[in-house]
Amino acid sequence: MAADSRTQVESRIRIAIGQLLSGAPPKELKRDVKSLCALAGVPRATLYRTYPHLKAEFDQGLERLRDTGDEPDARSGQIERLKAEVAALHQRLSRATTTIAELEAFRATALSRLAAQHDEIARLRRELDRAGGNQLRVLRPG
Repeated sequence: MAADSRTQVESRIRIAIGQLLSGAPPKELKRDVKSLCALAGVPRATLYRTYPHLKAEFDQGLERLRDTGDEPDARSGQIERLKAEVAALHQRLSRATTTIAELEAFRATALSRLAAQHDEIARLRRELDRAGGNQLRVLRPG
């Protein structure tokens, strides 16, 4: 690519960056790489391969707009909020799953202990019946 042609393409990309980052984007366009390439008349592959520094500049501009609260694209902001919400829900689900597993383990242990205690009480009652239950002394606190 000739130096003049490369300079012209770079200039078109910079102008498109300026248009997309300042004010509302032109109708039918968004503040994204696809719109940047369409506005500059450059294939996306060319932007990524030949002008990665301009793509980085565009991304930084979008990030600055987001940081200042001037969300460049309402859908983009909504997508980011939904992604954050999904991540929070995944964490919540993970904690709930862990809690459920712990409670199931506790339940199994408690049932096992209750069964063992029941068996011990039944055994002691059988021994008491065989020994003639009248030999018991009631202990009172005291």
